This record gives sequence, structure tokens and C-alpha cells, in this order.
Amino acid sequence: MTWNPLVAISLIAAAVIPSFLFSLVATAIVRANARKWGLVDEPNERKVHVTPTPLGGGIGIWAGLVTTLALAQLTVGLVGSIEFSEGSLPPMIASLVEMAQAHFDGFLHQSLKLWALVAGASILMILGLIDDRIGLSWRIRLAMQMAVAAVFVIGFDWKLSFYVNIVWLQYVVSILWIVAMINSFNMLDNMDGLSAGVATIAASIMAAVLLIAPDPSTAGPQLFTAGFLLVLTGSMLGFLWHNRPPAKIFMGDAGSYLIGFCIAIMTIIATFAGYDDNSRHAVLAPLCILAVPLFDLITVLGIRIREGRSPFQPDKSHVSHRLVELGFTKTQAVLTIYLMTATCGFGAVLLHRVDWIGAVVVMLMVFCVLALIGVIESTARRSRKDP
Repeated sequence: MTWNPLVAISLIAAAVIPSFLFSLVATAIVRANARKWGLVDEPNERKVHVTPTPLGGGIGIWAGLVTTLALAQLTVGLVGSIEFSEGSLPPMIASLVEMAQAHFDGFLHQSLKLWALVAGASILMILGLIDDRIGLSWRIRLAMQMAVAAVFVIGFDWKLSFYVNIVWLQYVVSILWIVAMINSFNMLDNMDGLSAGVATIAASIMAAVLLIAPDPSTAGPQLFTAGFLLVLTGSMLGFLWHNRPPAKIFMGDAGSYLIGFCIAIMTIIATFAGYDDNSRHAVLAPLCILAVPLFDLITVLGIRIREGRSPFQPDKSHVSHRLVELGFTKTQAVLTIYLMTATCGFGAVLLHRVDWIGAVVVMLMVFCVLALIGVIESTARRSRKDP
């Protein structure tokens, strides 16, 4: 199979459109039944919404993801065993059939990995749903997140590759990375369209990197990880249709846990650079793509600790809240964070094409974007305090 723009467009359409539609419908069903199921987010002093709003949008994202993946496996299984005569199918359909047949054995080989990942994501989605419904202690949530992460990192040997051959350190860093991503997207879920929007931008840019940058071992696109991320992107877009301001439903912890876990695992099992090539710096791509969620997590924890409060105590110290305090509207704050995410993420697309000097420039660009927000915040806050 020749990788070309038609094949790429066909893959994107086949992954995004069905997952978008499934998620769109599933989220609408959850919206209609949320109050009956006890999934309603009541306003309080640490939240920005002022009317009770349905929760459970994570169920819609999960439904879009799982249904599309199941349909994809069924379709690949059927298409892989059927012979089609040349010219009997439209070009876009023919390219998908050719792709399915060319990668039939590889797809079957990846099936265990795929459904194990879905199972882990489902467990965390259910954990988040329970928390949305009845509330759980942060200790229980953190312990469950670490347990699920440890099962995949140690049990499946899915660990981050950062050229340090100390296995226990790779395991520890990988577990902490997964837990950090889960909680980063959970913390970002504080304004309409924010967390899911940032996750959509991050997932789509990461998918682009994996399709554009050749896999060092096969010299071809990484279809498994890119395809999964595209399906996740479509599922989040279906939810965002309902979550755009003014939001009709929130995704809740069920959605943020699911999204954070899936994106974290994709950064681990994807290959961004080989051990023996000249682009090892491409392993920094996930840090560029996920710089904004990490920036929010680190600054929020720093503010809470500096003020002598528990790092796990919810508040309004997130980047979005800080921008609103400076005079941004909620929509402007969300769009600003979208632009930050896209600007930092686009740097990841360049990493495999530049040398180490170019990589340093890309990372400095990401740092400058985040530092600029920090400077604006501190300067505006100081000017407000002056009489």
C-alpha cells in the first residue's frame, strides 16, 4: 500500500466521522437522562457555572470511542477476507479497503493491546462516574489511578523511553506520567469546552505527528496509535457539540479520567524517535503537545502549596480562572488556552525534521509561550494592587 494524501484523508474520515456521530448521539441520551441518574453538577463557590448542569458527558465520549473501535475491528475482519476487483469501489473506499487488507495481520496482532487499553480506560471512566455520582476521597481516586497505571506499565511493559536504561526508574516515571495526565485534564475541566477542547487539539496534533513522522522501525506511519487518537478526537468533538458555551452538559471526572489516561498511554506506546538515529530529541514531542495541561497542573499545585493549602483542595487558581481575573471573558480565556496549546503543539510537528539545535529552539519557543502568560499574569496582578 502506498501512503498518499488520499489514504491519509480516508483514514481521518473513517476514524473521526463515525466516532463524532456516535458520541454526539450518546451524549444527547446522557443529557436527557442525567437528572434521573443523579448526574447533576450543582453550582458552588469554587465553580464558574451558576445553574445546575448535567454531568456524565464522559459516557458519551466513551461510547463514541468504544463503538467506533468495535466497528473498525469488525470491518477490518470482514474486509480482510474479501477480494474486490480493481475499479469496483470509489477511490476513497478503495483506499480504506487496501489499507485494511495490507495491515490485516498487524491489526489482529494489536487487538489485545487495543482492548486492554479500552478496558483500563473504562475502569477509570467508571471510577470517575462514581466520583461524579457520590463523591470519593482524593486518596481513593489517586490510589485507583496509580493501580491502573501500574498494571499497564509493569504488566504490559509499557514504559516511557527516555534513553535511561534503569528499568525501575522507567516504571516509576511512566506511572507518575499517566497519573499526572489524568489529573491535568481533570483540573482543566473548569470552564465550558476547555478540557475537551485542549484534549482534542493535543490528540489531533499527536496523530498528525505519528502519521507524518516515519516510525524508525518500519519507516511508515504509525497507524495504530494515530488511528486511536483520531477516533478519540472524533469522540471528543461529538461531546464538544453539547459542551460548547453555554454548556448543556459537563464531561465530569468520568470524561477527564478517560481522556487523560488514553492520551498518556498513547504517548508511551507511540514511537517518536529511535535509539540509533539522529533525531532522539523527537521524544520531546509529547512535552510540547501537552505543555499547557502540565503548566496548569504545576502552577496550580505550586499556588496551593505556597498558600499552605492541600494540593488536592479544589479552588479557582487554574490558568483559566487567572485569565478571567485579569479581565478576560470566559470564552476569551478558553480560546487563549486553545491558542497556547496549538502553538506549543505545532512545535512537535517539527522536532523530527530538525537537528538538536532546532529542537532547542522549539523547546525555547514552548517555554516562551508559557512564560509570556506568566509575565502577563504577574504584571497585571501587581498593577491591580497599586493604588
